[in-house]
Amino acid sequence: MRAQVLKGNAKVEESPLEMIEVPDPKPEGREILIRVSVCGVCHTELDEVEGRVASKLPVVLGHQVVGRVVKCGSEATKYNVGDRVGVAWIYSSCGVCRHCRMGDENLCDQFVGTGCDADGGYAEYMKVSEDYAYPIPERFTDSQAAPLLCAGAIGYRALKLTGMQDGEALGIYGYGASAHIVHQIVKYKFPGARVYVFTRRRDDAPSQLAKKFGASWVGVAGEAPPEKLNRIIDTTPSGTVVKEALRNLEKGGRLVINVIRKEAPIPELDYAEHFWHEKEVKSVANITRRDVQEFLPLAAEIPITPEVTEFSFEEANKALLYLKQGKYKGAGVLRIQG
Repeated sequence: MRAQVLKGNAKVEESPLEMIEVPDPKPEGREILIRVSVCGVCHTELDEVEGRVASKLPVVLGHQVVGRVVKCGSEATKYNVGDRVGVAWIYSSCGVCRHCRMGDENLCDQFVGTGCDADGGYAEYMKVSEDYAYPIPERFTDSQAAPLLCAGAIGYRALKLTGMQDGEALGIYGYGASAHIVHQIVKYKFPGARVYVFTRRRDDAPSQLAKKFGASWVGVAGEAPPEKLNRIIDTTPSGTVVKEALRNLEKGGRLVINVIRKEAPIPELDYAEHFWHEKEVKSVANITRRDVQEFLPLAAEIPITPEVTEFSFEEANKALLYLKQGKYKGAGVLRIQG
């Protein structure tokens, strides 16, 4: 099969992914083999490519995978050949540690990330345990479903972690794949909320998208919103945003940082200015199966409308570069096979 393979860390601008022929995966035990239709493009893959997140090398990236089951291992019973399924960032966890037993498998020391610690969906086929694959709601096309598996599900987790209530003011820093889905969840679950969006450049593509989805206010990072914010979700690679967000946070508010790594360090913070008055900071680490299982039906119920830009399989390097440069709205998706 063909796969886009990362053999070593490099800047995205150097087009580090190489399309090569690799052996077809062979499902064993409770694994299923998936013929990949599409795979979403995620900011975490920029971190993997450029070395901020350690991955096995060589590796096939991709953890927003949609396709159909073409073969089942000898012990797999959950899916039939032909079923449409998705695979998210969580490829596996140990299942027996304290974190897993409490439902916090995202914190498991043996957490395995799809397209990072195990080969993912930038390939014509991939295999995964049937316990870590999810049925895709019928209302979504393959391309619409792909960003729901990470950008959507991890955004759903981040929103839960804010502890948000209806009537509050939510700030969103960065307005890419995850943020534009979170915004739609907020409108559905908290109709009395105000949503304030901060982007990199005034009237850029993300700003226009935020206005399309009815943001109460759209500004650029560095500006002060019209009111203090009860909850903030930071989806940006900038460390400076953390300092700014804490300054804009209301007393007793919570900032949730929804990234795996920051490209630039967080500046020195002053306790009185940034933390006093019982302000909280919480990070999002990975994702659980429950997040995906809860979110996909909710996404169909709302219904979520992901903004998607498709790239061909051969354009994987271009898709990553455009993501880094913020050249498109919403989520990027690789079309692997028709």
